[in-house]
Amino acid sequence: MDTGKQVARLARILVRHSVKAKRGEIVRISCGDPARPLALAVYREVLRAGAHPLLSAGFEEAQRIFFEEASAAQVAHLPPTRVYEAKRIDADIVILAPGNTRHLSHIPPRKMAERRKALKPVSEILLRRVRWVVTNFPTEALAQETDRSLPEYEKLYYRAVDQDWAAMARMFRRAKRILEKGERVRITGRETDLSFSIRGRKAIPCAGEFNMPDGEIFTGPVESSAEGRIFFEFPSIVGGREVSGIRLAFRKGKVVEAAAEKNQSYLREMLAADPGACRLGEFGIGANAGVTEFTRDILLDEKMGGTIHLAVGRSYPESGGKNVSAVHWDMIKDLRKDGELYLDGRPVLRTGKLFGQVPRGMRRPPGVSSRTG
Repeated sequence: MDTGKQVARLARILVRHSVKAKRGEIVRISCGDPARPLALAVYREVLRAGAHPLLSAGFEEAQRIFFEEASAAQVAHLPPTRVYEAKRIDADIVILAPGNTRHLSHIPPRKMAERRKALKPVSEILLRRVRWVVTNFPTEALAQETDRSLPEYEKLYYRAVDQDWAAMARMFRRAKRILEKGERVRITGRETDLSFSIRGRKAIPCAGEFNMPDGEIFTGPVESSAEGRIFFEFPSIVGGREVSGIRLAFRKGKVVEAAAEKNQSYLREMLAADPGACRLGEFGIGANAGVTEFTRDILLDEKMGGTIHLAVGRSYPESGGKNVSAVHWDMIKDLRKDGELYLDGRPVLRTGKLFGQVPRGMRRPPGVSSRTG
């Protein structure tokens, strides 16, 4: 694989397709040192677009030192320069390139939650007014998470990037119309029978504008509507900690039972971080055919075709969701072999096949329309 060409192509996608940089705009490039090759390729592409690149580089070790040493006052401090910058940039390209995916695993989750609360005003400004995209630059740490060598991981990663994003956008426009006409979602499968309302909520198609790789459509469940239970086959990793075998039970929209086979106390502590942390903030359907295997990286895993994901905590306002929390924690359920997804009683996803995958010329089940996965 010619990684140089892949990096250059990814840079063009990020600048031209994802944030659509325009002449005269300020485009921030947020990255760590391992992302240097991609950051410089993006820097070059921003200049070619006639925009003004603003390089914001950091160190993984500095983040660890901050959480180890910072007092409560320092954790709660909101740097005014961060607010100033968020109000003036037009786009933000965030490149993740971890050297150690567990470098914060020893930090108390409440301390990390308090820091997220302190920075929430910045996050809200960025979400409201800035065009942003998050991507990975393949590193040894990311490859190790998937039990692959770096060249193998690069092949997996760039396969997920090399999609027809225009075709995916067209497919999602159809899916958006279907979801926004629906009212009740039901998920069944292994140890799972969960339902919730999406009435009046907006479906947000994601075809490379905010994540790269991308390939999901999501909405915000009505906050008081979730009823039932769900088991998540895949581990969920947040704050450098892996929580596996997650089982949640909901009543009137709230988590009333929470168990995990690994790191159960961490799960329960996160759900108790604030009043909104125990309610659903997002429901998404993965549809990237290039993501076929679990990688322990939510950027890829939530896009996997044949899966759905739910996030506890903060809603995305553009979906119409109203849940407020410092937490936003995605958890993925695999429906490829055992499970079904229904919208108002009609099948949307059965054992990994979305109803849009019916071959041309074959009759579709009554009442369903086109979507792929």
